[in-house]
Order: sequence, then C-alpha cells, then structure tokens
Amino acid sequence: MEYNEAGRTRFKPFGWSEINHDHRWEGIMKSGNRDKAEGALQEMKGKVKEVAGRITDNPKLEAEGTAEKLSGKVQGKVGDVKKVFGE
Repeated sequence: MEYNEAGRTRFKPFGWSEINHDHRWEGIMKSGNRDKAEGALQEMKGKVKEVAGRITDNPKLEAEGTAEKLSGKVQGKVGDVKKVFGE
C-alpha cells in the first residue's frame, strides 16, 4: 500500500514493480516463459506484416515483417536459454 500527496491510500496493481513498469507478466510467468511467449507474439505479428506486404506489393512492409519475425525467433531462443539456466 502506498500513500499519495493528498494522504489517500493508493493500491498497487497485481505484480506492480517500480523497476519494471511492464507489470502485465510480472509475478505470473518466469522470465524465460515470458520471453518465449512475447517472442511467439512478435513472430506472429511479423508474419502478418510480411504477408500484408506481399499482398499490397509493399516491399518495405514485407521487409519490416521479416525483420520482426526474425526478432521474435531470437527472443524465443533467449527464452529457451533462460529456461535452461532457471530464470
């Protein structure tokens, strides 16, 4: 529990951290699993962009999608490594 300037009680949301403001996954998933999930999501978004770029004949969007898909794969592999080390 925390108090604000007016002296009223302010409750922190579940998993809230002052260090990591991305509190959606904090306390729910281990960081390795979180990285794998976020990597898979990023990979799917990249695939959608890549296909949209092909359909609209937009090479820039297709390249962005390919890069985002690759970035998602890398993040998923980082998650695998973290799981091995128990993080």
